[in-house]
Amino acid sequence: MDNLLLSFNVISPIFLLMALGYLLTRFKKLSSHTLDQMNDISFKVFFPLLLFNSIYKTDVQGSFSLKLVGWAVGSVLLIFVFLLLVIPLIEKDNRKRGVLVQGIFRSNFVIFGLPISVALCGESNIGPTSILIAIIVPLYNAFSIVALEIFRGEKIRIGKILKGVATNPFVIAAALGVAAFLLRLRFPASVESFIGDCAKIATPLALILLGASFRFDDIRPNLRQILIGVLGKLVLMPMVFIPLYVMAGFRDVELVALVVMIGAPTAVSTFTMAGKMDADQTLAGQLVVFDSLGSILTMFLWIFSLKQLGMF
Repeated sequence: MDNLLLSFNVISPIFLLMALGYLLTRFKKLSSHTLDQMNDISFKVFFPLLLFNSIYKTDVQGSFSLKLVGWAVGSVLLIFVFLLLVIPLIEKDNRKRGVLVQGIFRSNFVIFGLPISVALCGESNIGPTSILIAIIVPLYNAFSIVALEIFRGEKIRIGKILKGVATNPFVIAAALGVAAFLLRLRFPASVESFIGDCAKIATPLALILLGASFRFDDIRPNLRQILIGVLGKLVLMPMVFIPLYVMAGFRDVELVALVVMIGAPTAVSTFTMAGKMDADQTLAGQLVVFDSLGSILTMFLWIFSLKQLGMF
């Protein structure tokens, strides 16, 4: 019963914040223009500050594990290559192929990873999650560009990919956080308080905005693709990889980080990227919506099951 309540208490705030965001748009308290602006601010200001703060206040050196990073990067790479080979066999429309690839391999690691890690392991123990976010998020961005360019039929431009990674706010924030740690920089209390306050805004704001972005358009034309994307992201990939992580010996916060990385819903940014790169933006938005809703149940079940088994 204790593990059931803990799992519920970890997941229910995420659901309630998304529900609040959805209700705000339903009652016309948030316009689409305001939503776009707030999303931009969230992902360029508040989340980078959250990532910087989590690394700045964590023993990065003690949190870094080559084994953890290797398994995380290897998982993402393996899934990505697998999808590039399999998705063209089951989907004929190129505009949908790229969306399905990025919709299945790319997770909302930042929004879900940090709050779940804090809830399960405590704020002082989330160093491994912060490290993985700093490494995996740029990888997601690079692979998404590759997938969408491949199925758009255009030549892969390495320079464009590298520029996109180097200018990613998360990469910059992570690099600055590691630099501050290595140089043993310590900011005045007022600056630390400012950064900490901004960091606290990031997760609840992002979850509200995620809920506010839900659009339940006519799903019939894309029902087959939605089922493939949601089942692939929330069921198939976690069922394959989470047992492997357990067998590899990962436990506690490291296992939590890997579980959220592989089991969180598809990233909101996949919707924006699909629109910018001539892919099926409607399908991308539907995958975000149904993945996010479905993940409330699937993440609860994974957390509860692993907690019952004493994995964390």
